[in-house]
Amino acid sequence: MERQIDLQAVSDGRLYGPNDMVKTDTRDCEGCSSCCHGMGSSIILDPLDVHRLTKAAACSFEQLLEQYLELGVVDGLILPNLKMQAESEGCAFLNEQGRCSIHAVRPGICRLFPLGRLYENRSFRYFLQVHECSCRNRSKIKVKKWIGEQDYARYEAFVIDWHYFLKDLQALLEEEGDETVRKQAAMLILNRFYMTAYNGGESFFDQFGNRLAGLKAELGMTE
Repeated sequence: MERQIDLQAVSDGRLYGPNDMVKTDTRDCEGCSSCCHGMGSSIILDPLDVHRLTKAAACSFEQLLEQYLELGVVDGLILPNLKMQAESEGCAFLNEQGRCSIHAVRPGICRLFPLGRLYENRSFRYFLQVHECSCRNRSKIKVKKWIGEQDYARYEAFVIDWHYFLKDLQALLEEEGDETVRKQAAMLILNRFYMTAYNGGESFFDQFGNRLAGLKAELGMTE
């Protein structure tokens, strides 16, 4: 999901790469969970997020939907997002102490915060959202370390591939203008990338790449 924003109004005016230092270190948030409340349906999950959650919980995607996730329409496609609890408007994964119960496998958007991504030229750079995090005494940390991905290069490539696949597909579906084709594409994405488990014996990134290439060919999305 892309937002149309005034970058100068929401950021410090700089763009960051993975090896840059940025003021995002909140020292384990010191008991704060403000960013885990009132997010509505905005925490959209990518296939890696769901793979990690199902693996950690030893359950299926469908089982996660029973309590922790929900499906929503994002730019004409059906994608999962974190569910907020009705009474507290807090993330369904918060424990009784208001702490994240899935921190080790938290979704990419949570891992990123308070950074955002600016996508351009089939790639992206990071920007610091200066008004979003309630912690005002953050320390500097390298972007790559803050995100905490063991294989950052493959993770970055995955983020780019997934983002531009969805963007290109949305453009193709708008050009087609066929609602039946749109629904079929939406169900193919759910089945191929979320509902079908990834083989534990192979790299997620390799399996994702194979599925992506196959679906692009199936949908007639040429490079």
